[in-house]
Amino acid sequence: MSKPNLCPLADVAPGFRLWLSRGPGAVFGPGKCRLLEAIDREGSLRAAADSLGISYRKAWGDLRTAERALGVSFLTRTRGGAHGGQSALNDTGKKWCAGYRRFEAQLRKSMDAAFVSWLSEMEE
Repeated sequence: MSKPNLCPLADVAPGFRLWLSRGPGAVFGPGKCRLLEAIDREGSLRAAADSLGISYRKAWGDLRTAERALGVSFLTRTRGGAHGGQSALNDTGKKWCAGYRRFEAQLRKSMDAAFVSWLSEMEE
């Protein structure tokens, strides 16, 4: 017979997903940031999509939607030739990824502090 859990909140933890919206839909969040990071690492949109297990069409569409909604361009693109095209994060893409990750970390830190406060109230 297993021991009853003496503290029912012992394994409870907060979580969140942060995305930026313009109008009714999300335009930038963890998925787009992961995609940009993969493009930076892999050197092309196709290789990035493959590494993330998503279709090229989805990756391309998501990126295009975000760029249009935000009025920015995240990539420097070179059209394909005999060896295919190439995409690299430009300064704007790098700035958006780094800024998003900082914003996410700041919110997580605030959330963790708020959770500790809430948890102490629940355990009284």
